[in-house]
Formats: sequence, structure tokens, C-alpha cells
Amino acid sequence: MPGDTAFGLPQSLLVLGGTSEIALATTRRLIARRTRTVWLAGRPSPALEQAAESLRALGAHVRTVAFDALDPESHETALGKVFAEGDIDLVLLAFGILGDQAHDERDPVRAVQVARTNYTGAVSAGLVAARALQDQGHGSLVVLSSVAGERARRTDFIYGSSKAGLDTFAQGLGDALHGTGVHVMVVRPGYVRAEGPLTTTPEAVATAIELGLRRRSEVVWVPGVLRLVTAALRHLPRALFRRLPL
Repeated sequence: MPGDTAFGLPQSLLVLGGTSEIALATTRRLIARRTRTVWLAGRPSPALEQAAESLRALGAHVRTVAFDALDPESHETALGKVFAEGDIDLVLLAFGILGDQAHDERDPVRAVQVARTNYTGAVSAGLVAARALQDQGHGSLVVLSSVAGERARRTDFIYGSSKAGLDTFAQGLGDALHGTGVHVMVVRPGYVRAEGPLTTTPEAVATAIELGLRRRSEVVWVPGVLRLVTAALRHLPRALFRRLPL
């Protein structure tokens, strides 16, 4: 029986973005439940190896695989190595960079790197992972989006636009895979480790991801109140929106 069917939680997990705080918090939580095999995909680095060791200490069988979001031509080979070792119940697409809005506005090359990492790299990796999950006939793909993608803000519109593209892509991919046995879930966290009522933590996102997997949700907001707040902000006239301290 596929590992992700029991209680909605996976026995095997592939993390794209193996040093992500949210991804690691989620992985720790899933290991505490029933996950036993973990692949951490990312650029080879001491941080990636340290992350793997920390998870091994929790009792999981952890392996690393070289993965570069900015090298789409390598994605099929890199992820193919993982799926060749056995079925994967959950793929967590968690890589991305925030960038520096003030600097990136003056440096288009840096701005494009944010877009390539957060959007085009994710499109490539997401499609490769989705096809592999579909070929095995089961599994979930969880995509970390952001509340920043809901409406452009002056302070982070480069990052926000890349997340808006990713969010739309992931929703469409979920529709395309409906009925195939593959479940796609989009997670929209608030700003992590920032101050304010609409912020969140890696642990809170991990908790929401677990609950979303159990419920087979399609979209998860963290915190949940963001769903209502962003619905209101989305329809606010631009003249008023510009005056908000966001």
C-alpha cells in the first residue's frame, strides 16, 4: 500500500531545498509521526550535511542528492536518481530566495536570479516531480508559496511576483493531476520570523502542513486568518493599498 495513504502522512519524503527552515521543521514533525526515509536535495554544502545528520539523529534513514534550482537541465537526472531507489510518498518543494528588494531594483541580474530560482526553477522541478509521482501512481506534492504572492507590495514586489507565478503554476498543476492519484497542496505562509499579527514560524507551518496532508487540502494558509485578510486586501483600491504600512 502506498505510504502516503495511511493517515495521510508519508513514509518517504523528498525535500527540494534541503536546508530550508520550514522544510526541516516539517521533516522533523513527519519523522516524529511515521516518515522513515528522507532525501534532502540541495547544493552540496556543510549546511546540507549538517541537516542530514540532525535528521538521522531522530531515527530516519537520510540521504542527500545534489540539486540546483538554477540548472533545470539537471533536474530530471537528479530527481530520477531518487525515484529510481523506490517510491516517494511526498515531495516538498521548499527552495526559494527572498532577495534584497532595494538592491535588486537597481540590479536587474540579481532580480532575475530571484525570479529564476523561485519560479522557473520551481516550474522545472515541479513538473519533473509530478511526472515521477504520476508514474508511480500515488503521492503528494507540497509547494511552499507565500502570502507575498497575493498582491504586490512596494517593499517586496520582485519576490512577491515570483511567488505569485509559482502559486498559479502549482494550482494549475493540481488541476491537471486531479484524478491521477497525485495530490498537490499549495501552502501560503505569512512572513516567517517577522513581527506582526500575520506572521508565522517554521514550526507553525510544519503543523499546518501535517494537518493539510491528513485532510488532503489543496490550499493551506498559515496562519489561517490570512485567508480573510488577503481577500479584503486583494479588492482594496490601489490608492488606499499604497498608503497601508505593509
